[in-house]
Amino acid sequence: MSEEIDLKQCFKAYDVRGIVGQSINAEAVEAIGAAFVDVLHLAGQDVLVGGDMRPSSPEFCAAFARGATYRGAQVRMLGAISTDELYFASGKYNSAGVVFTASHNPAEYNGMKMSKAAAVPISSESGLFEIRDLAQQYLNEGLPVSGDIVQGSTSELDVLRDYAAYLRSLVDLSSIRPLKIVVDAGNGMAGLTTPAVLGSSALAELPLEIVELYFELDGTFPNHPANPLEPENLKDLQAAVLEHGADIGLAFDGDADRCFVIDEKGDPLSPSAITALVAVREIIRAQQAGETEPVIIHNLITSRAVPEFVKRTGGTPVVTRVGHSFIKAEMAAQGAVFGGEHSAHYYFRDFYNADTGMLAAMHVLAALGSQQLPLSELGAEFEPYFATGEINSQVQDKDAAIARVLEHFADQSVTVTELDGTTVSAQDGSWWFNLRPSNTEPFLRFNGEGEQEAVIAPIRDTVLNIVRQNTETK
Repeated sequence: MSEEIDLKQCFKAYDVRGIVGQSINAEAVEAIGAAFVDVLHLAGQDVLVGGDMRPSSPEFCAAFARGATYRGAQVRMLGAISTDELYFASGKYNSAGVVFTASHNPAEYNGMKMSKAAAVPISSESGLFEIRDLAQQYLNEGLPVSGDIVQGSTSELDVLRDYAAYLRSLVDLSSIRPLKIVVDAGNGMAGLTTPAVLGSSALAELPLEIVELYFELDGTFPNHPANPLEPENLKDLQAAVLEHGADIGLAFDGDADRCFVIDEKGDPLSPSAITALVAVREIIRAQQAGETEPVIIHNLITSRAVPEFVKRTGGTPVVTRVGHSFIKAEMAAQGAVFGGEHSAHYYFRDFYNADTGMLAAMHVLAALGSQQLPLSELGAEFEPYFATGEINSQVQDKDAAIARVLEHFADQSVTVTELDGTTVSAQDGSWWFNLRPSNTEPFLRFNGEGEQEAVIAPIRDTVLNIVRQNTETK
């Protein structure tokens, strides 16, 4: 029994994440495994368990399996997997599961992303905190006597080839023009999934020449952090694209559920541009299958170009809050064919409404390889506006900072909405910005967009000056 670990430190709104040995350890994970089965009533059912390349992941997988089998689950060990491999397996086998990962966080972290059967997400609003509280009880008092529960067993299940084959069935790359691509796996799980999906390690060869960067699975991240959202971590990929004369560069985060795209000039395409490009492809495909006005989900921070392209192609755009639980719930409720976020999470109805960076990358490869324009020209079509990117300000009183901003714009021709944070939009449509408080950090996040940089830049500078009055900034 242990009272050293407080699970409230590592259970977040959408997943579990903490420093190994401090806020999460094997004993806690065993208790979480038992609570996972009990809260979701999984005794006698299959539970899928896999982990990323972090040094603690194998130990945590084994610990979770011990707790889950003790409470009667039949655990299927998936081995080393990406997060979207878990979603695929959860959907294919209609089973709940967990993947041990801390995504893009530094090496000292680990955590878990949980899924109900059919890749339905588990969040604070759908059982995650109940699992936390019961696990804390088990951790403090010991696991309960099994009673009438028949202890389960473990078996192994390799889903990599089936995962690769399924993705290839959704996007046909066999007839595109030959492309040279550089892939930066960041020593993360894309080092395993890329050769299976885009290479020939599991399936037939595609017309792709792959230049590999950091494909060795190494959760200590010896080359750079596996967080492509930070521009510094894209520099090696950008240099390699230019060095090799590649057509495109792809960068994945640690658990390979997010993908970032670099054009042949070494410049990044924004996730909003990728969202618009994939949305157009998915709308057309759905229309060809007989759907009218297919629904596309996007969060409110994506470029306004996204809903414009959706409408132009004959689809219906639906805006939602930031966060994968909101996106996935809206995907299911609307029967949406695709959804995208500014953070490079891309969701597909054909992938159990779950997010997969690899499938998004395949859509970009298909779009690029089916015509002759370079990616820089193809991508420019989907980025007609200038976006500031996300800028964080360290603010203790976030509400007061937002109130000061609203006061400044009170006598101007603007519209204010509060779907997720506060969005201020020029009534002539020339610019907008959003201020969104972080739920976990003392940050106020600014995102803005204008018809041109000269339009949004002074708005950005004014807002940030107001927000940062008498505060530290970051």
